[in-house]
Amino acid sequence: MVVLFLILFVSLTGVAVALFLPGYGDLILIAAPSAIAALFLWIRAAVRGRKSAENWVLIDGSNVMYWKDNTPKIETLREVIAYLRELERTPAVVFDANAGYLLAGKYQHDYAMANHLGLTEECVMVVPKGTVADTFLLTAARDFNAPIVTDDRYRDWKEDFPEIAQPGRLIRGGYREEALWLEAIEPPVPA
Repeated sequence: MVVLFLILFVSLTGVAVALFLPGYGDLILIAAPSAIAALFLWIRAAVRGRKSAENWVLIDGSNVMYWKDNTPKIETLREVIAYLRELERTPAVVFDANAGYLLAGKYQHDYAMANHLGLTEECVMVVPKGTVADTFLLTAARDFNAPIVTDDRYRDWKEDFPEIAQPGRLIRGGYREEALWLEAIEPPVPA
């Protein structure tokens, strides 16, 4: 969005130069269409960003990856992500630092894990080594007013994050007879 704003600013500056400085009139042929296109794209990005931010669902990646056969699998996370997308929700995943070792045999940073999951890097966080992922996950859930897909009850964190006791904040799930199931997820907030 920042890049689009900068393009809009430069284009509008070009329009002003073309209108007010003699000899630069032809600049309007490039600056005006660029300004219109940048404005359109900037507004569209703002609207999409607002819409998706209202529909976040966080995934406790280090918990959910064990749901199938109690073995860490990237495919389990992909299936949960696909299911959330079908519900028109915006999934984001938070991992413990060791998740890459468990899934790929080596450390995997945000970008690498995002590539494995088919998500953008903004939607994946691998917390720094020695850091408890629960606090990052619970803080993000609070900041985005988002539910968390997990089987963890976060009992150690109930005092600091009392909102996790609210119905629908923690969404349990797993596999029954090889089929993914999740507790009911509230419908997305209309745009």
